[in-house]
Amino acid sequence: MDTEEGVEVVWNEVLFSDKKVFKAQEEKIKEMFENLMQVEHPNIVKFHKYWLDTKETEARVIFITEYMSSGSLKQFLKKTKKNHKTMNVKAWKRWCTQILYLHSCDPPIIHGNLTCDTIFIQHNGLIKIGSVWHRLFVNVFPDASVHSKERQHRDEQRNLHFFAPEYGAGEDDYSIDIFSFGICTLEMAVLEIQANGDAAVSKEAIVNAGQSLEDPLMREFTQSCLRHDAKLRPTAHDLLFHRVLFEVHSLKLLAAHCLNNNQYMLPENCVEEKTKSFDPNAVMAEIRHDDRPGVQLKYSHVSPLELDKFLEDVKNGIYPLMNFATSRPHPVPRALSLSQEQVETVKTPTPEPQETETRKVRQ
Repeated sequence: MDTEEGVEVVWNEVLFSDKKVFKAQEEKIKEMFENLMQVEHPNIVKFHKYWLDTKETEARVIFITEYMSSGSLKQFLKKTKKNHKTMNVKAWKRWCTQILYLHSCDPPIIHGNLTCDTIFIQHNGLIKIGSVWHRLFVNVFPDASVHSKERQHRDEQRNLHFFAPEYGAGEDDYSIDIFSFGICTLEMAVLEIQANGDAAVSKEAIVNAGQSLEDPLMREFTQSCLRHDAKLRPTAHDLLFHRVLFEVHSLKLLAAHCLNNNQYMLPENCVEEKTKSFDPNAVMAEIRHDDRPGVQLKYSHVSPLELDKFLEDVKNGIYPLMNFATSRPHPVPRALSLSQEQVETVKTPTPEPQETETRKVRQ
């Protein structure tokens, strides 16, 4: 419990048994933690504070992260299954879109430990992704051990099926997250992929779970993420444009984003004040037909309370705009994406032309 702020938090420690290793990396550690503290993203667990603690023989870094009281995606799926319910397709689509937004940051974040245990659901339906620092520690400080008040999930047998076949072979690419994401979407759809006792989930169980999906588009979507060859897996951008997720935003959602983005120009209770001044029986829109009676939409058809809640949900990131509709992706510190050495190897001699979307939506 953070007694100053009055909120529950998670206490994490990185232990360095060799103080010399720590001293050699100290500046790098500070820089990395400073970067992590700058990450402000609606779908990423907040990183609050850190400090260094050095003793004679060993050293440790303590860092405090946001506590997710609503529990993990894994716990939610277990409860849903226990209550003999099925996963709501709308919620499945909304959560998939929110998780994919990790890669729509600028630059995209490679997570490296994406499982149903590191994805959290808040009471309002907002997805939060934890352990974004995991890959950094494994890559930058392989000699350090990470201790958290939460269990270490990566080492548990039951989570091995979330990791791509090439994981740990030096291949540090966005495609490892796409594989993990594919397993998460499959678990979200079927609620649980059956394992034999405490053993790891078999490939056969994953195939069977995939084939049990009734919707052919959902099946195609998950299976494309789980391709053995990393090069054949789709990107997060491709997945957001997949037919199972893609949708043309309603004018209501676009207007809500516009309103929230320009909030600083509006009085505090502007929605409430505006709705009070309207005559409930006044017609705000009308559809006329030559051959049949028209349709009239009155102000009384819209509940101000529902409108307020919708605006709040949009503000909290529950209904993000697809990549094609938003001009600015979320900027994040470079430390969370590829390292500088990796960027150098990826660069092409000539700058690639920026691809612009010219196709129009017909239906």
